Amino acid sequence: MNILAHLYLSGKINNVMLGNFMGDFVKGNQYLNYSAEIQKGILLHREIDTFVDAHPLHKASRDRFRKEYGLHSGIVVDIVYDHYLATNWQKYSNIALEEYAQQAYTFIDKNLNIIPPRLQAITPYIINGNWLVMYKSIDGIEKVLYGMAKRTSLPQKVSFAIKIMNEHYDAFNDEFAQIMTDLQKMVEKSLYLTKFAIK
Repeated sequence: MNILAHLYLSGKINNVMLGNFMGDFVKGNQYLNYSAEIQKGILLHREIDTFVDAHPLHKASRDRFRKEYGLHSGIVVDIVYDHYLATNWQKYSNIALEEYAQQAYTFIDKNLNIIPPRLQAITPYIINGNWLVMYKSIDGIEKVLYGMAKRTSLPQKVSFAIKIMNEHYDAFNDEFAQIMTDLQKMVEKSLYLTKFAIK
């Protein structure tokens, strides 16, 4: 799962969410340098990634991108899955995506000094580009992939990714929906989120 899913699965806009947002940028036991709630978010992020990467439907999604993206296929799938969360947002939340995004941006920006430097450098692009809402459109996914290719090791294969996404649009949607159902059940039982259950 990518940014939107990780934020959403945190349950609330708080320090657990902030830790989940930071998850990929905190290595090993560095999480111990943060407050208890941020630690929960970081550990939850890792638990989500482990669960999703092992899910057979996520592998099916990854396999469609493997020809051009190789080991980076999972990153592309996670971005694509955020599109389906964004487009089906009303099924998962009573708050409009646009409102949720602004609340999340405000909280993250307020705590920018806490997050790791590499993520601090990327965060303005996420906020100013309104990535959480931009995920709703195919054009938005294309822009996010271009941005990721420019600023990370993700290969510049955007045309291929969009072609595959369009060719298998419904299959990706079905795979995402089942994984999200399974993931929500896992998160609700998570040791790291016992008092932050999703409403």
